[in-house]
Amino acid sequence: MSVLFWGLAVVLVASAMWTIMASKPVYSVVALLANFFALAVLYLTLSAEFLAMIQLIVYSGAILVLFLFVIAMLSSGVASFSVGPNRLPRIAVPAVLLVLIALGLVVVGIFMPHPAPLPLAGAAVNAGAVGDANVFGSVADFGRALFTTYLLPFEVTALILMVAVIGVIVLAGEHAPYVGTPRRAEEVRKSLREAIAREGD
Repeated sequence: MSVLFWGLAVVLVASAMWTIMASKPVYSVVALLANFFALAVLYLTLSAEFLAMIQLIVYSGAILVLFLFVIAMLSSGVASFSVGPNRLPRIAVPAVLLVLIALGLVVVGIFMPHPAPLPLAGAAVNAGAVGDANVFGSVADFGRALFTTYLLPFEVTALILMVAVIGVIVLAGEHAPYVGTPRRAEEVRKSLREAIAREGD
């Protein structure tokens, strides 16, 4: 267990450093995704299955998609995009294999016997099924802590995320061309083509 913990710690720190030091925003999103997955595995080692699933579903499935939409929106219309090589045939087989392996792990996890969770050192932990009340990592225990003890940090975090997204849109939106009518859109396209032609010369 200690080897798994230190391995996850290295992945968490490395992916966090990659997130803030990546040269492109998309690379930062990929690094943040790896960080979320490692954190979810760390939750599983603590017998907090609900937190692990929420980590994957909410953060990896929703917040990162929002970040990608913001990046795509801010990158469109400001420069021309060159079509790169088609990499889909090369990644199709590895992607299918990864999906099959993931489904196999899910099936194994469903049908294999579940060992009793290990209690934390120096803490009184109630072991049991995740869905039961007053059990460490359960939905009821998590909801009670989130909306009572940690309500203020939860709301502050949500506010910070919203302000960050709005700030990025406002700061980077200065360079995006305004398109109000079809005539205005044609003028913008013409000015962009002229600017690209001047840069090419």
